Amino acid sequence: MKLRLLPVILSVIISAGVLFGGWFAYTSFAMENPLSNKISAVAGVTNSTMKLSSSQVDIELTLKPDANLRNVVEQIKQDGASIIGKRTVNITVKNSSSPQLDQWWSKALFEVAQAMETKHYANIPTTLEKYAADIPNMKVDSEMDEQNVYIRLTDGDATKFIMLPRISQIGVWPNE
Repeated sequence: MKLRLLPVILSVIISAGVLFGGWFAYTSFAMENPLSNKISAVAGVTNSTMKLSSSQVDIELTLKPDANLRNVVEQIKQDGASIIGKRTVNITVKNSSSPQLDQWWSKALFEVAQAMETKHYANIPTTLEKYAADIPNMKVDSEMDEQNVYIRLTDGDATKFIMLPRISQIGVWPNE
C-alpha cells in the first residue's frame, strides 16, 4: 500500500487546524469572555484586563475611587468560581495615585510591614490614621479577610489601592 504524500499532509494540517481552532474557540468563548464579562460587571470596576492560563488567572483592574477592593475581589472569586476552578487568582490594581500619596505610603509602609510580619493586624488602621492626621484631605480605609489586607488611600482626586497578602514573606509585596 502506497500512501500519497499530499493527502496525508493536508489531513494533518486540517486536523491540527480543527483541533487548535476548537481549543482556542472553547477557551475564548466558553471561559475568557464570560469571566471577563463577570469581572466588568462587578460594582466599582471601571476597566479590566484578564489573562487565563492553565494554572492561573491574572487580572488587572482599574477601580472607581470609592470602590471597596475587598468586595470586588470577593465578588470576582465568587462569580467566576465555575470558570476559575482551582487556578490561582492574581489581582493587580492600576492606581490613579499621585507622587504625594506615594510618598505618604512609603512613610507608613514600614509600620504596616511590621504589623503584617508580626501578625498584629489591628495596628494597621491605627498606624494609617496616625499618618493621615498630618494631611487634611487624606482618607484611609482598611479591611481584611482570610487571605489579604485591603487598604484604600484617598487624597483629593488621587486614590491608591493596596492589597497585601497575609502570608509571611520577606521583601516587597508583589502587588503593592
